[in-house]
Amino acid sequence: MCSIGEMARDSGLGVSALRFYDRAGVLVPARVDPVSGYRWYGPGQLDEARLLARLRRAGMPLADIRLVLAGWSGTDTGLVRKLLESHLRRLEQGLSDARGEFSTLRALLDRRENRMTSLRTATVRLSLATAELAAALDAVRFAAGADPELPMLGGVLFDIEPEGLHVVATDRYRLAVARVGVTGYDGSPVGLVVPTALTDAMRALLGGEGPVRLSADGDRMTLEAGNRQVSGQCLDHDFPEYRRLLPLPGGRRAPVDVAAFRKALETGPVRSAETGGTDLSVLRVADDGTVTLCADGDESPDRVAVNREFLLDALAAGARDRLVLELDAPTAPIAIRRPDDEAAFSILMPVRLED
Repeated sequence: MCSIGEMARDSGLGVSALRFYDRAGVLVPARVDPVSGYRWYGPGQLDEARLLARLRRAGMPLADIRLVLAGWSGTDTGLVRKLLESHLRRLEQGLSDARGEFSTLRALLDRRENRMTSLRTATVRLSLATAELAAALDAVRFAAGADPELPMLGGVLFDIEPEGLHVVATDRYRLAVARVGVTGYDGSPVGLVVPTALTDAMRALLGGEGPVRLSADGDRMTLEAGNRQVSGQCLDHDFPEYRRLLPLPGGRRAPVDVAAFRKALETGPVRSAETGGTDLSVLRVADDGTVTLCADGDESPDRVAVNREFLLDALAAGARDRLVLELDAPTAPIAIRRPDDEAAFSILMPVRLED
C-alpha cells in the first residue's frame, strides 16, 4: 500500500487530482481510513494511475477515460483501441480547425500592421525624481519576461504621458505597474519597451539625489543623472495594452504583515502544480479578514492557489512592512497593493486546482 502523496509522486498526478478522480469514481483508493479519511492505494493501482495521467495529458474526456481504464486489463481490447482512435481523430480535427482560425488571425494582423509604421519618431523629454523612478523600477522589474518566443515582454514598458510615467512589466503569469510623477514634460505621449539590460543599467545610475532627465528620440531612450548617462535602443515591439489586463476594484482586501506572511509562506503547506512541479500556496481570506494558508485537506470553495515563488517576489517588490492582498474568485487574478500608494501594485495569475 502507498499513501496518496507517494502515489502522486510516482504517477505524475497531483494530490488534488487523485482526490478528484476518487470522487469521480475513476481511480478509487484501495482503502480509506475511516477516522482520518486518508487514502491508501494498492500496488496494482500505480499502473492505472500512470495510464490515467497519460490519458489526461492527451486531453481525453473523463467519460472515455473511465471506459479505457475499465477495459485496459481485459482480454478484449477492441473498445480501448476504438476509444483511443476516436479521441485522436477529435484532436486532429481540433488542430485542423485551430490552424484555420490562426491563419485568419495572422492575415488580420498582417493587414493591421501594414497600416501602421514600425518606426517610432516621437521625441519626448521629461524630468523625474531619482528616488521615485528607482522605487518604480524596483517594483516592476521582477515581473519582466524572459521567454525568447515573446520578445515584446522581455523589457519594461515606459508609458510616458504628461500626467506621469507608468512603468509596466509582465511575463503573462504576473504583471506589475508603478507610477512616477513628471516635471518639465516636452513632447507627445509615447510608449516604449526598454530592454531589461537597459532598464538595469538605468537603475544602476539612480543612487543619487535630485532629478534625473529622461528623453526618447524615436526608438532610442536616454537617462541622464548628473554627469552620467546611459542610452540604448528600445525593443521594436508593441507591448500589450496593459490597462485591459488590470483587475477591477473589488474582491476581499486583506492586510498582511509582510515579514510574518513571508515566514508562513516559506514554512507552511505547499502543493505541487499539475504541470511543471511548481510549488503552490493555497490562500483564502478567513472570516476575521486575515489571509490564511490552506492545509492539504482544505476543500474550501473560495481558496485561491498561486505560485509561491511569484508571490514571494511580489511581496519583496512591494517594499513595505505591510501590504494588502486582494483576492476574489479562485480564477481571478490576485492583486498585491501598497496601502499608501494605489498606483504601485502587482498582479499574479491564479493556478487552477483540480476539484
